[in-house]
Amino acid sequence: MSDHHDALEFRDPAAREADLFARLPGVLEAALAAPAYAAHLSGVDPASVTDRAALARLPILRKAELPALQKLSPPFGGFVRAPLGSFGRLFTSPGPIFEPEAAEADPWGAARGLFAAGFRAGDVVLNTFGYHLTPGGFIMDSAARALGCAVIPAGPGNTEQQMEVISAYRPACYAGTPDFLKILVEAADARGVDISCMRRAVVSGAAFPPSLQAWVRDRGIDAYQLYATADVGVIAYESPAREGMVLNENLIVEIVRPGTGDPVGEGEVGEIVVTNLDPHHPQIRLAVGDLTAALPGHSACGRTNGRIKGWMGRADQTAKIKGMFVRPEQVAEIARRHAEVAKLRLVIGRDRELDTMTLRAEIHAAPSGLVDAMSSTLQQVTKLKGAVEILPLGALPNDGKVIADERPVG
Repeated sequence: MSDHHDALEFRDPAAREADLFARLPGVLEAALAAPAYAAHLSGVDPASVTDRAALARLPILRKAELPALQKLSPPFGGFVRAPLGSFGRLFTSPGPIFEPEAAEADPWGAARGLFAAGFRAGDVVLNTFGYHLTPGGFIMDSAARALGCAVIPAGPGNTEQQMEVISAYRPACYAGTPDFLKILVEAADARGVDISCMRRAVVSGAAFPPSLQAWVRDRGIDAYQLYATADVGVIAYESPAREGMVLNENLIVEIVRPGTGDPVGEGEVGEIVVTNLDPHHPQIRLAVGDLTAALPGHSACGRTNGRIKGWMGRADQTAKIKGMFVRPEQVAEIARRHAEVAKLRLVIGRDRELDTMTLRAEIHAAPSGLVDAMSSTLQQVTKLKGAVEILPLGALPNDGKVIADERPVG
């Protein structure tokens, strides 16, 4: 048991499947009490949805649709019946998308992933995910404290102060984006600060390519990936077997053909669709917009749930940059604020293991100060810094893309 968070992780797969689908009709019944789900799932008999084939016949709800739906019926688009005061915290992520946090220990299901990464009771955890409005910081904070860890709520940035905090508290564990872990290690090297206390890490929110994995490992840090979204929480996590990512308990995960709700075959790349089993905040066939593929068999670590390859790109043009989602609607908002713009394309790349963002703009005319003004707007709208490149009319491809994610996959 010391290698597993609880007995759920190594139960018989058939027993897990039977348990999930025995609970699903009750969750569907709770979902139908919310007006938006009553309309979305009109005609569905919850008692009849007791296997994957029946679930696959229900309509998909796309995460990309939530900002517009929530704007029409704030805050949750009519998909949540529970009163606001029944939740623990209330968040907003870029889009915007509004998300509630359940009033319970480890509400995002992240403790299982932290345990697999070696976090244990009594450890001190440096948590560098943001605590302001978005849920990332609290996803890791609540999970670490549920395991009995002490948490330093550091948040991102403030490198000098981070060095002071690490020197004082000597955390054994790190939680944050892989990019910021690299920044901290390089800052410590430059300043001669000893951060050898940090030996374990959980990273999420940004690409963690093999080259950066090797770089982190060479510095004595054992880092594991979590795949999570702000609305669902942790969907899958890396285990010591290092064979893909193990699906979290209490979720039904499907992989479907992008643009449809049809499940794909094992090994085929498709879009991740999640159904949770929380009757207080049900999510039924939520398509999160990310691509992956299922792996055959079970993990050598002994966990018997299904596995996925991990993040393999976006099914739509939404991109995650340094832990923040950037959407086509935000690019359109930038264009609306600058009448000079004829066409925009936001290009996402990697440079020295860090995410980069360049807004390429075709313009009718270039008044003085336009680059600075557009850079400011880019940061205001996306909450991220990026470069702005001015181009002549007709320079951008005629392919309909407003966000081009050119980061290498894998």
